[in-house]
Amino acid sequence: MSDADRSGGRSFGQSVAGWVVARPANAVLALTATLALPILQIVSGALLVLLVLERGVRDAAIYAVIALALLIGVAAIAQTSAVPFTVSAVTVLLPSLLFGLLLQWTRSLTLALQVSVLLAALAVLGFAIAVKDPVAYWEPVMQALIEWARSNELHLQADALVAEPVMAANMMTLAFVLTRWTLLAVIVLFGYALARSLERRTGDLGRFRELNLGRVLALTLAIASLVAWLLGAVWLQNVAIVLFATFWLQGLAVVHWLHANGQLPTFVVIATYALMLVLHVFLLMALAIFGYTDAWFDYRRRVPRKNTDLDKDL
Repeated sequence: MSDADRSGGRSFGQSVAGWVVARPANAVLALTATLALPILQIVSGALLVLLVLERGVRDAAIYAVIALALLIGVAAIAQTSAVPFTVSAVTVLLPSLLFGLLLQWTRSLTLALQVSVLLAALAVLGFAIAVKDPVAYWEPVMQALIEWARSNELHLQADALVAEPVMAANMMTLAFVLTRWTLLAVIVLFGYALARSLERRTGDLGRFRELNLGRVLALTLAIASLVAWLLGAVWLQNVAIVLFATFWLQGLAVVHWLHANGQLPTFVVIATYALMLVLHVFLLMALAIFGYTDAWFDYRRRVPRKNTDLDKDL
């Protein structure tokens, strides 16, 4: 990617962010439009993070409430259900508001993401305490998956769900927590990138490519894994899996750092994102291993810097 292309990309993001924060009406319109379309809900969450950082949590919350009220009003006029908008507000806007507040409070992108990892681990622990029978809890979802698999001639997968309901319920719990964490982490990164492009109130809270979840989390993962293996504690094993899986984000950060430093060509970064759609689990596992080992060995400190502008962009 040429410097001109990068400048154009930054200008577009800067223009969008500047327009959204320029006037309250613009913010409400942007939130309403993106929240109305499920495919753009990540954008609505990122815009809310941007507004928290640039306008403050009070104004951002007011804009979100107004946008939701407008959507509910339109749904009432059209005599359609407003449930999807309300669910989106609870599952996307509220967490985005809280994560934006966390980023504003910590004044550090790395620290905010570290806290989010701990919250994900606590979510798994809380689920284990609150839900005594995970199989019964996930049974409606498993039944729907079994029916879908059989209707699509995926009999082996359907039989596996029937034969191993405990394992299936366990995997669903992990998948739910990790999916929600990944969604919110992407929202925070996107929103912070928009805010930082304005170079106004937000300031420099860190750069994604320098993300390091740290040795404390890495050591916690190692201890949790060892104790889970010794005691055979499934709940602790789940905590360890969640902690390990979140390191894929650090692995991706290292990839971006190597690209910015000139060690990796642009097509490798593009291929990494493209392959996530095909080799989803395998690629994320590879990135998690890369990120986890980086937490211990800090590859970026060991690689000579070729680019003296590494500290200028996200």
